[in-house]
Amino acid sequence: MLKKKYDFKNYNLLLVLVILVIACFGALMIYSASNSSESMNNCVKQFIGVGFSFLLMIGISLIDYNFILKFYWLIYVVNFGILALTKVIGTDFNTNAVRWIKITDSISLQPSEFAKILMILFLAKFLTVNREKISSFKFLGILAIVLGLPLYLIYDQPDLSTTLLIFVVMVTMIYCAGLRYKNIAIILLCIVPILITGIIYIQSPDQVLLEKYQVNRIMSFIDPKNPEYNSLKYQQDNAVKAIGSGQLYGKGYNNDDANSIKNAGFIAEAESDFIFAVVCEEFGFVGGCFLIFLLAFLVFECILISIYAKDFQGRLICCGYGALIAFQSFINIGVVTEILPNTGLPLPFVSKGLSSLIGLFGGAGVVLNVSLQRRKKI
Repeated sequence: MLKKKYDFKNYNLLLVLVILVIACFGALMIYSASNSSESMNNCVKQFIGVGFSFLLMIGISLIDYNFILKFYWLIYVVNFGILALTKVIGTDFNTNAVRWIKITDSISLQPSEFAKILMILFLAKFLTVNREKISSFKFLGILAIVLGLPLYLIYDQPDLSTTLLIFVVMVTMIYCAGLRYKNIAIILLCIVPILITGIIYIQSPDQVLLEKYQVNRIMSFIDPKNPEYNSLKYQQDNAVKAIGSGQLYGKGYNNDDANSIKNAGFIAEAESDFIFAVVCEEFGFVGGCFLIFLLAFLVFECILISIYAKDFQGRLICCGYGALIAFQSFINIGVVTEILPNTGLPLPFVSKGLSSLIGLFGGAGVVLNVSLQRRKKI
């Protein structure tokens, strides 16, 4: 479990530092983005979450990931169990979505945030055990069922954006595991017509595939000039205005500018889903690009660690975690900049949310352990 012969010269302190910088910056941005009456409370809670999650990350980084992956079926059962428990005792917090388990009056956990990491760990081991079968359509069918069960529980909350995010991460891991291009071509030939049919189907008034608000979000992106949907784009429209108003260097941190879109209260979910708009308004184009650079650095480090990982499953863990940071960041920023339909995904390490912090820091701990045991560079 705990290895006493780690070469701590290999401990990736730069990765730890960058994660801490992003997370602490996020906590400070939450202070600025929050309602004035809640600013300090939200900031303190986020910093406490960062501190707890940091200690968790360090602890996990010292546990041999091969030991953790021995229990990959237990990881799967635990993941499925907490998602099923959400369905039974979950709380919706007036969002029409049962995604949280209430712990205390002030603390709630979102199991789907943990599912992102747990499914990466499970799939890394599952693909390693079945490495020779990866390009078999029979195996891919079994894999679709195994992954489809927890994904359905997330989709049914309903949480379409997280479902799609995890699906894309899983597909990336399967590709990195060595899926043949011939199989990829066949799968695409099957999926593309299904997607086109699905888009046509959800526009019918009696469709049952998606919730009404999900359809409206998608249609407001596809047909923004339609009077029936264009009013739903006000969140993204205001976010884009805030980004533009920041210009090159921004208006300053926690400013009292009367022309601030944030200060006027026009940025919805400013401390969570749309926090990137606040970053750009207060620190401008330069600040937004620097934050993107830091997130890109995390992805790049995951790729480097995967290259020098000592085994196949360690490589897949890093690929999965890097894909998670990359896709989730792209989707969040894509929504804020109005190049994607509106979703509810947080910006990794930056947006408000204890569950997201714990999950991401925990996943980073496993990646750090892979790095700690890496093979020598050639």
